[in-house]
Amino acid sequence: MNTVKSLLQVFGSRKMAALILLGFSSGLPLFLTSKTLQAWMTVENVDLTAIGLFSLVGVPYSLKFLWSPLLDWFTLPFLGRRRGWLIAIQIGLLIALACMALQQPKQALQLLAINAVAIAFLSATQDIAADAYRTDILEQLEMGAGAAVFVLGYRIALLLTGSLALILADIIPWSSVYLLMAVGMVVGIIATVFAPEPKEISPPESLSAAVILPFREFIQRQGVVQAILTLLFIVLYKLGDSFVNNMSTSFLLKTGFSQTDIGAIQGGMGLIATIVGILAGGAFLSKIGLNRSLWLFGALQAVSNLAYLLLAQVGKNYQVLLLTINIENFCAGLGTAAFVAFLMNMCNQRYSATQYALLSSFMAVSRDILVAPAGSLAKSTGWPLFFVISIVAAIPGLLLLPLFAPWNSKPLPLKRPGIEEEDIWGTK
Repeated sequence: MNTVKSLLQVFGSRKMAALILLGFSSGLPLFLTSKTLQAWMTVENVDLTAIGLFSLVGVPYSLKFLWSPLLDWFTLPFLGRRRGWLIAIQIGLLIALACMALQQPKQALQLLAINAVAIAFLSATQDIAADAYRTDILEQLEMGAGAAVFVLGYRIALLLTGSLALILADIIPWSSVYLLMAVGMVVGIIATVFAPEPKEISPPESLSAAVILPFREFIQRQGVVQAILTLLFIVLYKLGDSFVNNMSTSFLLKTGFSQTDIGAIQGGMGLIATIVGILAGGAFLSKIGLNRSLWLFGALQAVSNLAYLLLAQVGKNYQVLLLTINIENFCAGLGTAAFVAFLMNMCNQRYSATQYALLSSFMAVSRDILVAPAGSLAKSTGWPLFFVISIVAAIPGLLLLPLFAPWNSKPLPLKRPGIEEEDIWGTK
């Protein structure tokens, strides 16, 4: 009973309510400059080559660490160091998304591209500010729950802009759809106004210090070798999961499932399973500690790929498909909750915008770069062996865990300014 009460206190706090709404605000623009925008352009009979080139609109998400020091150094004269940036960016996003309602993809493609790039830049900057706010506001025991509710809000926004937007587009014009989506940014603005302010931390003294000191502090705190191994761990921890995510839709289509099957089961039930996994991961993390969560959730994340191996063996079978999607997405949600908490714990609050942007960029290496050969690998090996390889790909990240998350010994916690050291490692 006490355990349930303590979990409700964590998840039901004011800051958690703010984080789920800020997660929603962070997720809202993403599909509106990618998948959903591609659907609009396709309906408008835009050339397929041009539609393909619009993937470059997302470049700001990969380069956001370049301007993240500005958000660590400069404080706007309202709502504090983090919330001031958040609300300014959110108002900019509301205006930029509303401007999309004025675009005509077939007649003025260049203006559409400029508008979309502006949204992506503002969205990437909002991610910097939101990640920094989440890192600064959470006590160490709250990190799992905080990561969970933020990602939950993010996923809800993806569901709204990826599914509901397409349904509405069959009823009302695309310009009206984008206008409605723009109104959704009001959620983030309201959340930012009423969100609690993090403890005051002195920012870097200059912009040059904001650029240099986050990297110097990270290396000095970790040591050169440990810092390199930490970045390597971040790249490798979700590599096996990334392999499967990159090829799962192609695999299911090749197995004989229809696009409707995949959309309903992978997109619908898979999303629900991921959300349940994230929330369960946040709850368990607060009880068993960060170290053991990384071990248990990382192992489950790797072993869950066996479900795809089973499906590859039995072929088109709806019962096994349901089992596979639910197991894989639930375990991926567990791993995400622990991993985001780990990244937050690696950040010094004074430089959290820059350091989190850097660490999340390394996380993207496995998601976007290392898995690039996955298609040719699956083609040359066949699906069953490919899924075996995906499990093997998860092992190097797990082998590095003793360096960062010893099961029975307590590593030195990061001395985060303004936060007392607490036993989050699950060793007592």
